[in-house]
Amino acid sequence: MTNSKVISLIFTDDGLIPNNQNLPVILYRGALLDKPEEAESLFNQNGWLNSWTNGVFSYHHYHSNSHEVLGVISGSAQLQLGGEQGQAFQLEAGDVVLLPAGTGHKKLDASPDFRIVGAYPDGMDYNTRRATLEEREAALKEICRVPVPDTDPVYGLDGPLHELWKSK
Repeated sequence: MTNSKVISLIFTDDGLIPNNQNLPVILYRGALLDKPEEAESLFNQNGWLNSWTNGVFSYHHYHSNSHEVLGVISGSAQLQLGGEQGQAFQLEAGDVVLLPAGTGHKKLDASPDFRIVGAYPDGMDYNTRRATLEEREAALKEICRVPVPDTDPVYGLDGPLHELWKSK
């Protein structure tokens, strides 16, 4: 692993996507730059399981019953985080983004070779909610019940998750 540039951001509730008012999104720029293809193995070693490799939906969605880590293993993509009022980020192979429960995300564009790995703390099952009022009501009750994970998906027992999410 390389020393990554860590960015943390809080997105506000936009009326359809709740986002997470208590836990910031953590973007680890270049954390796996030297070996992006090892993202899934690293996440799994750090207790982030129920992993998959694919892409990101091209519509706004979120998971209200689990946090999610995404690691770009090839190519690049522009993802919008935080819903329609959120922010777009260009992610490259080696970048990792940690999304707290409730955080909206959507693929805006991607290179043909874009692939990403996703995983969840302790292998939690996850739901997929869309940006609708009907989905939002149930989601608000679930988001506050999702526990802070014991391990950072990239750095294990160390790492920015413990500092940025510690008192939440």
